[in-house]
Amino acid sequence: MRTSFIILLLLIVPFGMFAGGARESAADQKEIVLNWPTIWVGQDAKANMVEQLVNEFNQANAGKIRVNIQPSPDYDGYRDVISTSIAAGQVPDLFVFGVQPTSFSWYESDLLMDFTEDLQGSWGNQFVEGAILAATRNGRVKSVPFESALTPIWYNEELFLKAGINQFPTTIDEFWEATEKLKAAGVVPMSQMTGGTNAWTSQLWYSHIMANLGGPTVWSRPLSDPLYVKGLEVLNQMYSDGNTTRDAVGADAGASGGHYQAQRTAMFSNGPWYIGNIRTNAPAAYANTRLANFPGPGTYQGGQVGSPLSNIAAANTNDPARREAVITFLKWMTEPMNVARISLDSGSLFSVRFTIPQGAQIDPLQQKFLEINSNAAFIVDYFGATVTTDVMAEFGQAIGGMAIGHVTPEQAMAQIRAVAGPDR
Repeated sequence: MRTSFIILLLLIVPFGMFAGGARESAADQKEIVLNWPTIWVGQDAKANMVEQLVNEFNQANAGKIRVNIQPSPDYDGYRDVISTSIAAGQVPDLFVFGVQPTSFSWYESDLLMDFTEDLQGSWGNQFVEGAILAATRNGRVKSVPFESALTPIWYNEELFLKAGINQFPTTIDEFWEATEKLKAAGVVPMSQMTGGTNAWTSQLWYSHIMANLGGPTVWSRPLSDPLYVKGLEVLNQMYSDGNTTRDAVGADAGASGGHYQAQRTAMFSNGPWYIGNIRTNAPAAYANTRLANFPGPGTYQGGQVGSPLSNIAAANTNDPARREAVITFLKWMTEPMNVARISLDSGSLFSVRFTIPQGAQIDPLQQKFLEINSNAAFIVDYFGATVTTDVMAEFGQAIGGMAIGHVTPEQAMAQIRAVAGPDR
């Protein structure tokens, strides 16, 4: 059990923040306190603006509503705590969850607050088309869509030029030629990783490969489809012949991103939320970064990998005043001008429509995200959004074994299918 899991439980439990525990009603306290354990703290690119918005909300509602941020910078530990708490019937006042199939199983109980009617009016009209529908299960909306994802290929233009490559490859043959030129110039072609709970970077590369092979409906195929093995064969080549770093097997997201930030690797895949991080911590890599589609071996060119990324949910309550306090805060956090502030500060994309304030400076890399989003031939979910968390955990183990030659791509896929079960 992770240390972060224990620490966060110690932080959470004493404050009576769970739906299953005792809560003070509005009649018992003048100020309604909402505890919010969140990952948007520390080095997260959204941390500063989220904290600023919460402080502004608290000042505007002094004596009536107060939101307490409870920091949880360990992403994996945070997911464990939230899942375990909800399984025990105890839900945080407010929390963020990654949009995954298993997350929506929480809708099946009465533990989460239902926003279906609240989002049918002007509040719901603020969201991009399809965002509310994506958060709907069996006609009910028990979470508010917030952050969205687009995860193109990032590449370091300066390192490409150093290797004599004047533009990003447009075919798979050109891609492999580019990796050879990069290695000849002393540059590791790409970041990969098998660690963490979902092998995040390699999962994204795999998703790009699969989108290129199978197109917009690729994930409708059962895991027994040979296309999944073909995708692993391409991913295996990315792990071979010095195409990635020596620590890729077992590496976590910090190592994978760290190599790209240090300009040791020339290619990477991540979302716009990473802009603030690299801009602050690696300005040279940030300045050299460009975005591209993956020129894979399939026939579906020009696609991108993206999806709803995170929703905000809340513990159900029978206290009307407490419910109204939650709604008031969530409307504040999804107010278009406030969302614009977070987006401009962090580079993240969101499910809320907003216009860039007049005179505001938009990050050049974020502008590129908006352009590549608009120009994508199609957008598909990343692999992890289509399977359960235990399947994703096995994915990391399987590709790790494949990368070191212990299993073939066929055997790696068999491992993944064994965890997924016959229905997937």
